[in-house]
Amino acid sequence: MIIFFLTACQPFTKTITPTPAFPTYKFNARPSATVTKPATPTPGVTLMPESTPPPEVSPTHISTIVPDPIQILMPTQGSTPIPDWRPPLYTTPWAPTPYDHFYFASPIAANEVNLPVADYRYGGIFFKDVVHTGVDIPASKGTPVLAAGSGTVVWAGYGVYRGGVDTSDPYGQAVTIRHDFGYQNQMLYTIYGHLDRIDVADGQHVETGDPLGLVGETGIVTGPHLHFEVRIGENSFFTTRNPELWLVPSIGWGVIAGRVMNTAGQPLNDQMIIVTDIQKEQNWFAWSYGKTSVNSDQYYQENLVVGGMPAGTYLIRIAFGGVYFSATIDVLPGMVNYFTFKGYEGISTQTPAPPGAEFTPAPFETPAP
Repeated sequence: MIIFFLTACQPFTKTITPTPAFPTYKFNARPSATVTKPATPTPGVTLMPESTPPPEVSPTHISTIVPDPIQILMPTQGSTPIPDWRPPLYTTPWAPTPYDHFYFASPIAANEVNLPVADYRYGGIFFKDVVHTGVDIPASKGTPVLAAGSGTVVWAGYGVYRGGVDTSDPYGQAVTIRHDFGYQNQMLYTIYGHLDRIDVADGQHVETGDPLGLVGETGIVTGPHLHFEVRIGENSFFTTRNPELWLVPSIGWGVIAGRVMNTAGQPLNDQMIIVTDIQKEQNWFAWSYGKTSVNSDQYYQENLVVGGMPAGTYLIRIAFGGVYFSATIDVLPGMVNYFTFKGYEGISTQTPAPPGAEFTPAPFETPAP
């Protein structure tokens, strides 16, 4: 019997071994990668032997079988910093390049906190083999949930995960919309989970911003919030994509996407990175995707996304194999800002080549001696 792990999705603080003491950086001219190699391993840093690379991760793993039974793991809820000001969103659809697809408006109105929880992102691993297939948006019980795009309701009620009327379904009361628009000749679906009340019915057509129901805590949760998913091609648990690459950003803010690999070019799972605004002394923490159930974007092939970033210059820091790597990245407003980490070769901020184009890779930033 195959046992699949599905966590109760809810904002919480990830339990972390104390972060290694990164060197102090002076934010002067744009540096190449900065590296400090400790004489002995620093407590709290997991060293990844280059001789034993992790298994390949398929960015397009899709299964039509829903594993059962489910083992529910309950995370410990923690506080999440809440910004006191957020600019309005760009108008949907927002596609600053031919490869971007910010097609969806926020399912929570702008008068509420509508940014995904930073500590519980898409693809994060929070327990053994527990991978998150959406984003969680914090909101109090009874907050209106809005359609992120126009389309037809194809599910309204319990049973999104298992099918049928199942009040034990981990998504609780949920709504699924099949959208009027697609991407690269594939259908798009969005999922709205853990609702307290549903105000639409199967077969009903909705427009962007139409009310679907109210935020609740039905299903497997530790508190009220909205679980939001984007699915492409098929309406399947295994066809999700990172919603932070589909939800339109706030005006003047951007998104960081990265592909984090070992030196052999194989994706690293659950690798921590720190994004730092040195002037404001503010950190964003993120972890690369887990091995199962999640998928990378066809163009970016990312395995890590940090959304909700005000435009500016940031420092990316990664501890790998006993070495500390860092490089600056400029976050442009309304854009996906890309980086690649490739083990001891360091960090590159070159964007992916267009599909089918001749590609001459730029050198990675060389670590300092």
